[in-house]
Amino acid sequence: MTKTLLDNILLEQSNIKAWSNIKESLYNIFSQPFSGVPVQEIIKREKTVTSIETLISGTSWDLWYSFDDAVPKTAHQITDFWNNNLNGKALLILDGLSLREMPFFLIEAKKRGFIIHQADATASALPSDTTFFAKSLGFSQRSSLDNNQAGNSHSLEGAITEVTDLPWKDCVQLIGSNPNVVLWHTWFDDRIHEYQVPGKGIRELITKSSEQFTSDDFWHLIENLANGRRLVITSDHGYASTGDFINIDGEQAEYLKAKYKNQRFIKNDKVLEASFVPPIDIQIELNNGLYSFVLGRRKWKNSGGYPTLAHGGLSLMETFVPFFEVSKS
Repeated sequence: MTKTLLDNILLEQSNIKAWSNIKESLYNIFSQPFSGVPVQEIIKREKTVTSIETLISGTSWDLWYSFDDAVPKTAHQITDFWNNNLNGKALLILDGLSLREMPFFLIEAKKRGFIIHQADATASALPSDTTFFAKSLGFSQRSSLDNNQAGNSHSLEGAITEVTDLPWKDCVQLIGSNPNVVLWHTWFDDRIHEYQVPGKGIRELITKSSEQFTSDDFWHLIENLANGRRLVITSDHGYASTGDFINIDGEQAEYLKAKYKNQRFIKNDKVLEASFVPPIDIQIELNNGLYSFVLGRRKWKNSGGYPTLAHGGLSLMETFVPFFEVSKS
């Protein structure tokens, strides 16, 4: 992350412009083709954003108050895509996918003859958690999409919806000839939970992702979703590689441990005073309630072991996700 960008964020009068600079830089960093082993490349790229993470969780922490309004929301982008395409369209939500995995999709899509109409970084709902994203699309929760249970009581008019953890090739049978399809797949999020235990983490996750997102089975599914349809591939939220965060200690650690246990956000029933200056967590009033969030790359020792992968807090890799629109013609 360049000093120029850091200076621009500090001096920028407009929160919208500051977030636009951050978003553009994140996209440029993480969308580049891998020049070596993906896991090593991703770890290297993530280290380049540490300075900006430190800045906006320290000196410029109040930028997070504007995040919900200043950064284009994934849910809004999906709704616009859905409403603006009158012919066949499809949406693939890969639960938990982050900006780190973008090159798998950009490289493979071009290699396999897809037209990339749009590739960008967008913002998760806050909190950056599955249920809140589902609600932003008009569903009560993720499971409402299973077997088209929600019917038409959501913002994606005419969609046939499914949520699944089936192998990629077996998902094809869920699509059929329906012109408008929404498929929410949990494979990636399931791996996040599998590899969040001590001794595991982002390295195992990326190794497995590299195998899956470049596989013929996965792209056979993409081919079927894009057959006669415009297809958007995106995610509900990203994730933090908390196993690589530095443990804080002392009074701050005890405060976060008591308040959050090993989570990254909590819901509040009243306005709370800041406990530290600069703050190590902040409270934000959102459309879905009043929440407190852990700021930046902070973790603390916990008797149950702090997860090595997590989401829900206010860090860039938790709150920004990839957004692709592709077709076969």
